[in-house]
Amino acid sequence: MPACSGGSTTSRRGQHPRQVPGTILVPGLAAAHDRGMRYESCVTSLSWIPSEAVTGLGRAVFDKGVTHYDNPPPAEFADIEELRAADRFRFANVLRAWIEVDDTGRITAGGYDGGGLMGITIVRLGGLSHVFQAAALPDLRREPERGDGWIRFVQTTGGRTGLPAPRRVRHRPFIQWRAPLVWTTLSLTLHADGRAEYAVEGASRFPRHWIYGADGRLARKSGLTDYAQWWGVSFGRHTPWGDEDSPALVTAVETALEQSLSVQLMRGAAKPRIRTVAGGDALVRQGESGDEIFLILDGAIWVERDGEQLAEYGPGAILGERAQLEGGIRTSTLTAVTPCRVASVPAGQFEPAVLAELAAGHRREDADDAVRS
Repeated sequence: MPACSGGSTTSRRGQHPRQVPGTILVPGLAAAHDRGMRYESCVTSLSWIPSEAVTGLGRAVFDKGVTHYDNPPPAEFADIEELRAADRFRFANVLRAWIEVDDTGRITAGGYDGGGLMGITIVRLGGLSHVFQAAALPDLRREPERGDGWIRFVQTTGGRTGLPAPRRVRHRPFIQWRAPLVWTTLSLTLHADGRAEYAVEGASRFPRHWIYGADGRLARKSGLTDYAQWWGVSFGRHTPWGDEDSPALVTAVETALEQSLSVQLMRGAAKPRIRTVAGGDALVRQGESGDEIFLILDGAIWVERDGEQLAEYGPGAILGERAQLEGGIRTSTLTAVTPCRVASVPAGQFEPAVLAELAAGHRREDADDAVRS
C-alpha cells in the first residue's frame, strides 16, 4: 500500500471508478453516469511508543526489556507495508477517498478506500521471545457529509494488543483483562476543484500519533499523551466503538535543526533535567534570568511576549534559546497549555551560531502566527 504521492490525482472523463473491497460509495451518488474528473487523496496516521510517554508501573515493564519502546517513524515513507514489516509502528489509519466531478463542477460520485493496519507486540522473558499479533477492531466510517462543492469522509481505525493486561480500572467492571484500545479518527474533505483538506478528529490518549499528508511526508503530531488515563479508561463504551472519542491536540512538526538538537540535548555531555509542568503554569517568565534550553517531550506550550500570544509549540520543539543570545534575560513567557513534560540542559552545551539559527527560525514562526491571530 504505497503513499498517495503527489496529493490529489485525476483521471480522464469516462473512466469508471476503481472498485475495491471495503469501498463505500456516497449514498445517492453512486448511480450517476455523467462522470468527468476523478480526484483522490489520503491522510495517514502512524502510532508508536516513545520512551517518555510511558509512566507509572507500566514503565518498569518497558525498562526491563520485557517489551520495547519504539524508534520514531520516518519523516517520509513510500510504502506503509514495508514499515509494518519492519515493525516501525503499532498501528496505522490510512484514510483514502475519491470523488468524481462532471463538466459543470457537480460531484457525481465518491467513496472510501484504505483502512486500518495493526502491528505486533514482541515480549521477551529471559532468552525467550514471543510475538503477540494485535487485534484490529472493525473500521468505523461515517456516512460522508456533503456540502456545496465538497464531501467529507471520516474514518476511525484501531484495536488492541494481543498481550493480556490485567489491571484495575476506573469504571465497571473495575477489573480488565484485555489491553486498552488505541485509535485515531481522521477526516478528509475533497473539493470539486481538486483541493483536499484533512484533520485529526479524535485519538486515544496513548500512544503518540504522527500524521502524514498525501505525499507521505510527516505533517502534524499529536501533542499530548496520557498513559495513566488511557490505561484506566480506554475500553468499552469509552471508545469510538462505544459512544465516546477523545479530542486530539495536534501540533506542528519541528524543524530538521530541532530534530538534530534534540538528540544532542538528550544524549550530550550534560544529563538533561526532566520536569513536569501543570497546565496553565509558566515554565519561564519574560524578564527573568535563565540559561537553560528546553525540549518539549509531551504537551503544548504557548509563547507570549508583552501580553501577546505568538505561537504554540508541541513535542520536539526546542525553546529558550534567545535568553542565551540576549544577555541571559528571558525575552518571552512560556506557558503550558496542557500538562507538559520538558527536558532542559544549560545553553552552553550548544554553539552560539546554532542557537542564533534556531532563534531566527522562531522569529519567523512567531511573526507568521501573530499575523494570523
